[in-house]
Amino acid sequence: MKKQQSRGNFTGISKKFARNIYGSTKGRLRMAVLKRDLAPFIDGPKRTVLDVGAGLGQVNEWFLAKGHAVIHTDIAQDMVMEAQQNHEQLGLTRRAQYMVTPLEELATQLPDQQFSLILCHAVLEWVDDGKAALHHLAKLLKLGGTLSLMFYNRDAQLMANAVYGNFDYIARGLQVKKTVRLSPQQPRRPQDVEQWITEAKLCIESKTGVRCFHDYLREVEHQQRYDELLDLEMEYNQQSPFRELGRYQHWLIRKASE
Repeated sequence: MKKQQSRGNFTGISKKFARNIYGSTKGRLRMAVLKRDLAPFIDGPKRTVLDVGAGLGQVNEWFLAKGHAVIHTDIAQDMVMEAQQNHEQLGLTRRAQYMVTPLEELATQLPDQQFSLILCHAVLEWVDDGKAALHHLAKLLKLGGTLSLMFYNRDAQLMANAVYGNFDYIARGLQVKKTVRLSPQQPRRPQDVEQWITEAKLCIESKTGVRCFHDYLREVEHQQRYDELLDLEMEYNQQSPFRELGRYQHWLIRKASE
């Protein structure tokens, strides 16, 4: 496996990343869904949370605010620095640790440490070897622990492009002619991820689709009807067949106790 997020090292573009991803309705929906799914952990017993590919730290901010300890890791140094600065402004750094480290080196950098909760959001679609990434995460997870895994859904990417008539793009196997730096380069088929999870001796506890409706709206102005869209997403994003249409999949995965 090459360096974690080797295709998605956002060094030098943290401002653009924050604006394009989190300053949009799609980013707001993503964060709202994650916060709903993670609420039992955020409000639960205090623990040390490992956040892999943590970016600007918006998700682990919820945990820090509730008194959890967080190890924030990413391979983009300026993202880690900006996350630390943001946390400092909010008075949240007392229980935070920041590391510029790829996933495959975390076990070496954190010797003999395992975690009852690992966050790994929007990382799997940037690494070259998704199967190896799952095995690295499994090694860092305690028995009985939970992995919060969110990944870019190749099936939903295909469906959205069919809706918009991008048939030539689909015919090329969803391969772009010119790489866009913020566009995930390794979208994952959910059935492949399920297989990797099984092989890593983990089990899926729950599945949620993220943006099951938003990305299929052909009238862009409808994406601005945020409250209505959020209600729709929250009602249907854990039900089939809508769940499977989510542009991202958010799965809670357990490492069964022996």
